Amino acid sequence: MGRRSQSHEERTFRVKVLVDSSVWIDFLRNNVTPKTQLLEQFIVDREDLCICGFIFTEVLQGIKDEKKYLSTKQQLSNLIYLEDDVSTFDLGATIYRELRKQGLTIRNSIDCLIAATVIQHGAHLLDADRDYEFIDQHYPLHRL
Repeated sequence: MGRRSQSHEERTFRVKVLVDSSVWIDFLRNNVTPKTQLLEQFIVDREDLCICGFIFTEVLQGIKDEKKYLSTKQQLSNLIYLEDDVSTFDLGATIYRELRKQGLTIRNSIDCLIAATVIQHGAHLLDADRDYEFIDQHYPLHRL
């Protein structure tokens, strides 16, 4: 999953893809799904795969084996990191609150923070989590 050096012109036309922990976990467990197959293709094509702190934490916290933890941490660290700030948390809270007003409860509020990160960075989201279906109906996430 190494990164390659790209010219400015190449980066201008590339799409950032934030891969959710739901896909990374299946991928790391060698579970073959349409989403993990798409992730494999993105890796082969050297697409601009991204990570954020929320997903970094979700993926790593479940790894029990120290060697696997360290190798996964190294691989994820090679991805493009999408920063967050106080506005990310504000938008995440707004997403959660607005959906709640409409009778939709998101099971994991971290998903609202990940959605906020996607929106703020203009990224696409590769996920296998039904909460994003509800969020996407009100806040476009460019789901793949």
